[in-house]
Amino acid sequence: METATKPNHIGRKISRIRELRGMKQETLAEELGISQQAVSKIEQSEKIEEEKLEQIANVLGVPPEAIKNYSDEAVFNIMGNTYHDNASSLNYACTFNPIDKLVEVYEENKKLYERLLKSEQEKIAYLEKLMK
Repeated sequence: METATKPNHIGRKISRIRELRGMKQETLAEELGISQQAVSKIEQSEKIEEEKLEQIANVLGVPPEAIKNYSDEAVFNIMGNTYHDNASSLNYACTFNPIDKLVEVYEENKKLYERLLKSEQEKIAYLEKLMK
């Protein structure tokens, strides 16, 4: 079954982008200085004024053209092309052992502390020598 949707329904596009950004209507309304009901009405509108679109785009953190050209299909294509079940192919896969890094930092701090302590001992010895 096919759903008949108007391809350039700006309100729906705003709604989808808002949802993808994890933003509630109330938050968008607050940022725009309008009521939640007004946001709901905007999201039901097929067209909106250019100035209002720019304000909404600014709050959503996207350019107005991104709202005008938004398409669910493009989003799913991007997701399909970048996500794989193989964890090693993900961009945020860890390339080092965090425990090794922690031990490395601990050893560096220990060496730094030892150098600082030695420096302080040398200062004390020098001051004692001056006092004699």
